Amino acid sequence: MNLFVIAGMVGPQQVLVILIVVLLLFGGRKIPELMKGLGQGMREFKKATKGDDDDDEPKREKLEKE
Repeated sequence: MNLFVIAGMVGPQQVLVILIVVLLLFGGRKIPELMKGLGQGMREFKKATKGDDDDDEPKREKLEKE
């Protein structure tokens, strides 16, 4: 229980330290690429969970015509 309380207290100073460490590890040029990849991954995940298969639409229409 004590670990949960300690982990739950993230203040502005801790966030700043985390951002500095990420910047040092990945560099300024790599971060936008990482965020783009993260966004694409989230989009794909949402699309998969919704069952939205836009890529399969032409295939379905072709099968229905036959």
